[in-house]
Amino acid sequence: MERVLRLVTVCLALFGFCVDKTWGIGLLSPSKLKMFVDELPDMPRTSGFQVVNGVSVPKSLTIGMFRKKWKFHRDLPPTPVFAYGTSKSKATVPGPTIEAVHGVAINVTWKNYLPPKHILPWDPTIPNAMTLAKKGIPTVVHLHGAIDEPESDGNAYAWFTAKFKERGSAWTKKTYHYSNNQHPGNLWYHDHAMGLTRVNLLAGLIGSYIIRHPAVEAPLGLPHGAQFDRPLVVFDRTFRTDGSLYMNSTGNNPSIHPQWQPEYFGDAIIVNGKAWPRMIVRRRKYRFRILNASNARFFRFYFTNGLTFIHVGSDSTYNQRPVTVNKLLVAPSEMADVIVDFSKSESNSVILFNDAAYPYPSGDPVNKVNSKVMKFIIMPHQELDTSRVPKKLVQYPSPDISSASRTRYITMYEYTTKSDEPTHLNINGKSSEDPVTEKPKVGTSEIWYVINLTDDNHPLHIHLGLFSVLNQTELVNVDEFKECMMKLKDAKKCHVDKYARGKNIAVVAHEKGWKNVYKMLPGYLTTILVRFSYVHTNASYPFDATSEPGYVYHCHILDHEDNVMMRPLKLVN
Repeated sequence: MERVLRLVTVCLALFGFCVDKTWGIGLLSPSKLKMFVDELPDMPRTSGFQVVNGVSVPKSLTIGMFRKKWKFHRDLPPTPVFAYGTSKSKATVPGPTIEAVHGVAINVTWKNYLPPKHILPWDPTIPNAMTLAKKGIPTVVHLHGAIDEPESDGNAYAWFTAKFKERGSAWTKKTYHYSNNQHPGNLWYHDHAMGLTRVNLLAGLIGSYIIRHPAVEAPLGLPHGAQFDRPLVVFDRTFRTDGSLYMNSTGNNPSIHPQWQPEYFGDAIIVNGKAWPRMIVRRRKYRFRILNASNARFFRFYFTNGLTFIHVGSDSTYNQRPVTVNKLLVAPSEMADVIVDFSKSESNSVILFNDAAYPYPSGDPVNKVNSKVMKFIIMPHQELDTSRVPKKLVQYPSPDISSASRTRYITMYEYTTKSDEPTHLNINGKSSEDPVTEKPKVGTSEIWYVINLTDDNHPLHIHLGLFSVLNQTELVNVDEFKECMMKLKDAKKCHVDKYARGKNIAVVAHEKGWKNVYKMLPGYLTTILVRFSYVHTNASYPFDATSEPGYVYHCHILDHEDNVMMRPLKLVN
C-alpha cells in the first residue's frame, strides 16, 4: 500500500480546523496545538510484588478498563478514552507501568467496566468479537513478550464483556497468571480482542510492563531509579475540535468493508499520553524504554544536535553489547531500550525528531507536525553521574541453526480490487479463522522463511517464541514469483530458490539478538530462527504450553492484524 489513505476533508485553515465529510464534525488542525507545553508524565507505577522480611513474594493485582476523559494537551478539551487503571480515578493513557521481579509471579484480574457503546467506529464485515457480543464491548489483555501459559496469553477469541457476562469461544478464566520466569526486559500489555485490536488500542488500552532481575542487572551499572529510567510510550492520534478521537468511519472499499481502512495515521504525536511533551533533564545519562504503540506508524528517531542513542536492548531482551546509533527505526509494537547521555549536548535543549515515511517504507514523507516527537530541556550545569554503560551486557546463547527441528515457509499476502485498493491481508493464503497449520514442538527451534509479497514493511510478532534474524534476501523477478504464489500458495512449488537470489541486507548490529517482533522487508525473504524455549536457561517451561487455546503469530500493524493477517500457533509435545 504505497499510497496513504487520507481523510476526506475540507480544511478551513483560517479557523484551524477541518470539516469531515463523513461525520460532519470539525477536525482539529494539529497546528493549533502548541508544541512542548505539557510536561512528560511518568505513568503510575504498580508493583507486582511485595517484600516480606526482605524477600520479594507474589502479589495479586486487579486492573480495570474504564471509559473516562483524558487530557492529551493543554489546549485540547478532555478526550473520551478507554483506560487501564486500578480504579477509574487512577486510570491513565497509557495505563500504569507494572513492575515485576524475575521469578516472582503476578496474578492479574483484568476487569471490563466499559459501557455498551464504543467510542470509535468498528467494522462488522471483518471477523469481529463485537458481532458476537449482544451487550458490551469485548476486551481481552495480551502481555506482549511474555513467556507464559496459553490460558493467560490473551487469545483473540478469549474476549469478555463487562462483568464477564459474555465470553468468547476461547475464554478460560478471570485471573491471568504471569510467571515472570523469563529473562529481564521490557514487555507491554494491550487489548487483543478479535477484530477490535485497532479500535481498542486507539481508544487507549495500552500499558508498559517491566521484568527486573537485580542480580543480573545491578552489576551493569545502567541508569536506574524512576527519575532516570523512564518508559516512553509513543503513538499518533487525530482529534476533533471537541477533543474526541477521530477515526475515519468510511472504508477505502465501503461496498466491501464499510469502515476498515488499511492503515490509521494520526496527525498528533503522543508520548506518555501528552501531545509533543517536554521533559527537563539533567546533564547525565538517562535510560529510555521506548515503545512504539501506534496502529501503523513507524518511527525513525534522531536528534539534530549530535546526541546519539546507545542501544542496550531490543524488545524483551538485552543486547550482548551496547551499540551506538544516530537513528533508530522502531516499528509498531517494537521496543528499543536506549541510553541517552545529555552531558554530551552542546545545547541546552534538543528535539527528538522522526523521519519515517508513512506507510513505511514508500509512503508520504513526514511534515513539520509529525516529524517532531518531544523536546528535552537540558539543565546547564554538569553533574557527577555514577551510572555507566558497560562494554558487555547480557550474554544469551547464539542462534544455532543446526538445532532447528524443521523449516517452514511463512508468506505475507495482500489482496486488492481491480483499482488496487486493499480488501484484506493474510498469511499463507489463510484467514485467522482457518485451522491451525503451524504446530511446533515444545523445547525445539525452527527455521522460518518469511516471504513478504506486499509493498509494506510488516512487523511480525510471534507469541511465546523468541527469534533471531539470520538474513534478508531480495526476491528477483518478484512479479513473476508473486503470480505463481497467488495461484499455488506454495513457495516450494513456485521454486522460491530461483527468486531468492537478490542482494542481501545485513541485520543491523542492535537487532541481531533475540526478538519477538521484526520488520519484514517488502519484496524480501527473511530467514529467522524461532525458539520455543527460554533463551536464558535450559529449564523447561513451568506451564503446559500445549494447552488450549494455544497462541498466535501475526502482523502487528493493527489494521492488518484485524483483517485477517493473523494465524493460530499450537505447540505440541
